Amino acid sequence: MRISIQTKEGKWLQRTVKRRQFPVTAAYAFTDYRSQGQTLPYVIVDIASPPFGSLNLFNLYVALSRSSGRETIRLLRDFDPQLFRQRHDVNLLAEDDRLEKLNRKTQHWWQQVESGIVK
Repeated sequence: MRISIQTKEGKWLQRTVKRRQFPVTAAYAFTDYRSQGQTLPYVIVDIASPPFGSLNLFNLYVALSRSSGRETIRLLRDFDPQLFRQRHDVNLLAEDDRLEKLNRKTQHWWQQVESGIVK
């Protein structure tokens, strides 16, 4: 690209300029984990398969349910529709069950504490 510049002495020069970097715009992003519990006015979601690791149905649910409706969600790029046909990870389901049992046990214990059975 040719540009004209003026020196301190007032002389005009023609110079050729080459772009060496893409323009960058400041933006804000966070993970699906960080977004849990938030409702955002507009979201741009990237649900394409990551270069390493994987996405599961929980990741997809959290990412796609952060806005107030379908009209305010935009997908960053195409994705593999098979993502929505996968089964939940067996280890993840087992851990969820374990945590649910601990929750029930804790609630039962607190009920006993509140009623004076356990001190």
